[in-house]
Amino acid sequence: MLRQLLLSDFRSEGPAAGHGWPLVQHTFPTVHLGPLAAGRGGNVLHLDASEWNAPAFDPVAWDARVFEAAERSEWLSLHLDGASREALVVAALEILTRYQCLVRRRNAASVTPLFNRLLARHRSLHDLKQPQVRARFHRAVDAWQWTLRLRPDVDLPPQAAAFFHEQEGEQPTTQVRADRAAQVLEEAGADDATCRRVREMLMRDARPANARDVSLLDAADALSFFCRESSAWFREAAPEHRRRQVARMLARLRPEHLRWLGHMRLAPAVRGQLEVLLAAHFPVDDTA
Repeated sequence: MLRQLLLSDFRSEGPAAGHGWPLVQHTFPTVHLGPLAAGRGGNVLHLDASEWNAPAFDPVAWDARVFEAAERSEWLSLHLDGASREALVVAALEILTRYQCLVRRRNAASVTPLFNRLLARHRSLHDLKQPQVRARFHRAVDAWQWTLRLRPDVDLPPQAAAFFHEQEGEQPTTQVRADRAAQVLEEAGADDATCRRVREMLMRDARPANARDVSLLDAADALSFFCRESSAWFREAAPEHRRRQVARMLARLRPEHLRWLGHMRLAPAVRGQLEVLLAAHFPVDDTA
């Protein structure tokens, strides 16, 4: 678990408020900001923000380092330096966003014993020694985290459904995913109403009562794709598929969701494709 962000220039009164650190603390309230000395004796991974901020940097280059460090300890601290002031704040937001599946924020609906059992059961379904399976697991957890960022008071069913929502490259049909989710929830001790609601969301039930939650899951899935999966996907997908995939995921976002793309460090190829499509869908009026 990612518990701390350590800063070399952390003063006794804390990081400089005027540089934007309160935004980091508000966005990731469970990640403690502290001086480098606070990580002494623990699992500390040093990250250079100047490397992260380099124009041609691809964030996939850091993924193995961060996840391998997280696997070695239940308490991971990131030591971030190599930039100053606002540039360091921006890098911190982007880094914590990319690796938020290690943060695992929760709300009142997901701090229950039932949700703990769901988390454990969902993890047991994945052989994390296999790279592709581990990537799907992290993507599912990341999508769950996006539901909480988009709707902090979200109740349990959409959070649970996020673990089983559509992922690129998965073979199971919608029906199979819905059945699997209901079975896992039953095994975790969820009641019939919760299982039914999760099943309806995954089956994209069109009734008005479900529309808002289905839209939330679509947005969470799209933001998770752009934040984590898109960089690796662009390396592997055929060129003719890239624009189609970015357009498909962009269509799942509403205008109010676009600001979250600014919290992400995207690979240059992904950023370029996304900017082209955004310009086409949301042109700037130069006549004003």
